[in-house]
Amino acid sequence: MDRKTSDRAPERAASLRPSATRPTLERWLTGPRFGGLPARGAEQPAPLLSFEFFPPRTEALETQLWACIRRLETLAPRFVSVTYGAGGSTQARTHATVARIVRETRLTPAAHLTCVGATREEVDQVARDYWQAGVRHVVALRGDVPGGGAYAPHPGGYAYAMDLVGGLRRVADFEISVAAYPDVHPAAASPGADLDNLKRKLDAGATRAITNFFFDAATYLRFLDRALAAGITAPIVPGIMPVTNFVQMRKFAATNGIAVPDWLAHLFDGLEEDAETRRMVAAVVAAEQVRLLQANGIDEFHFYTLNRADLAYAIAHILGVRPAAGL
Repeated sequence: MDRKTSDRAPERAASLRPSATRPTLERWLTGPRFGGLPARGAEQPAPLLSFEFFPPRTEALETQLWACIRRLETLAPRFVSVTYGAGGSTQARTHATVARIVRETRLTPAAHLTCVGATREEVDQVARDYWQAGVRHVVALRGDVPGGGAYAPHPGGYAYAMDLVGGLRRVADFEISVAAYPDVHPAAASPGADLDNLKRKLDAGATRAITNFFFDAATYLRFLDRALAAGITAPIVPGIMPVTNFVQMRKFAATNGIAVPDWLAHLFDGLEEDAETRRMVAAVVAAEQVRLLQANGIDEFHFYTLNRADLAYAIAHILGVRPAAGL
């Protein structure tokens, strides 16, 4: 490289940098200012948390689940829920897991129960079995058809979650949670119709709603505004999904009508073969999402753990949740 070319090299490099014509300090001092999220010290109450597990299909997964339950039990969550497979496919495993939680832990379990593939009498009997086992909280859902087909009510069953809530109220004095959809349920005719359905479930006797997962805080906060305008005053607890497998999550989100923002895709770009870094990113994203919602006054959160204790525990720690004394 001759001297003339060498002299021009710094100029060319500078032209590639943003705002390079302004001195660095000037750019720093005259740029926009963004206030940080409010710091939350030990003197401020930690958020209320609940955790969701899924029942195991193998002995190895059973061991993983119970390691997860034991780890998160130390955080004294408000309750823990156990999912119910499509068409009731995990009914026996769900019941066994919930019953064991009652017998062997200090946790308050909530059992998922759906309308799919069973008569009213069969669903009522499952509910009575839960009550007999000491379970006092049920998450009442319409449920999904195995294989993802179109939903059709069982001829002798509860047609929708609203009907199931009413049936549970007749069986026993359960605490009942139902589902809410900030991004709108994919089968809903419109956002307004989806919100009307939520109100019917709450009016039928549900005590709270738990949302499907979402990623933009504004989506959830707008949903709260619309719910209040519709006359809904029951708690609507945000569901938080820490993402470790972005490709899998994106497919699941697509089938559930959940928006996946571009910024989230960018954060996981290039990490397909780097599971450890994905876990770190997942913890940061979920903790930041919760902290932003806390800044907007939300103080209770439901975590979809996917039976991964360490990730949920780390996020809870960032949020100020510490092991309860004696656990």
